[in-house]
Amino acid sequence: MIRAERAARLAAEARAGDLEIARAALEVARLEVTQAHAARYALELEIERLKLQIAKLRRQHFGTSSERSARLEQLLLALEDLEESAAHMDAEAEAKDAAAAPGAPQWTVEELVRTKPARRPLPGHLPRRRVVLPGPTACACCGGGLRKLGEVVTETLERIPARWIVVQTVREKFSCAACETITETPAPFHAIPRGRAGPHLLAEITIGKFGLHLPLTRQSAVFAQEGVDLDVSTLCDWMGAVAVATQPLSALIAEHVMKAERLHADDTPVPVLAKGKT
Repeated sequence: MIRAERAARLAAEARAGDLEIARAALEVARLEVTQAHAARYALELEIERLKLQIAKLRRQHFGTSSERSARLEQLLLALEDLEESAAHMDAEAEAKDAAAAPGAPQWTVEELVRTKPARRPLPGHLPRRRVVLPGPTACACCGGGLRKLGEVVTETLERIPARWIVVQTVREKFSCAACETITETPAPFHAIPRGRAGPHLLAEITIGKFGLHLPLTRQSAVFAQEGVDLDVSTLCDWMGAVAVATQPLSALIAEHVMKAERLHADDTPVPVLAKGKT
């Protein structure tokens, strides 16, 4: 009788101890959730503050333009880092919620829940590629036949990397059966005389250098990663040939600009790479 009472008392104490441990674990989890929401809310406040500063800088019309642009670029970079951190925290929270047991308790702090902006529709001018997943052929409940009611379409934005190709232009030769004169189709037009670069490639390199301020050295490295080795000296030769080819257009633009009564110039220096310095 005494042993039974002791065993029952020990079992009750063990259950009470397990309950206290569970309560402590729940309190720790509640505290972690609250801290995560507080950190997320702080990021939201900082993001909104940076957005206001960026909008203010964009509306400004006074001050040195170079200082404004530098400050704006710094704010944009900081905003990008904060938004990436916020997205990382959201992804971690979703992963933890998905991995949690179905009966596990979850807490949310309503005033700290992030309000996600409405998604803009994907561009309508992009081509669509339909991937139809095969549906069931029989009812999983009774095994009867199925009839189609409709479909649920989920759109995902994807980008196919650039493809390198070699265009072979074939010019056939013919010989006259009477006088044996050889006839050959005239050679096609090339953007660069005797050049091996197509117009699309030249346009991409030119826009990358002068429009996106991407040095030829970096473009050469990108092309090498894609399996096409183009030396920087080759790219430089192509850019020189492009400058000569577009010189008539440049002359027309200069003539049009010089006809104006007043010319407004921007004296903001543009840093460029040089040997040993910038």
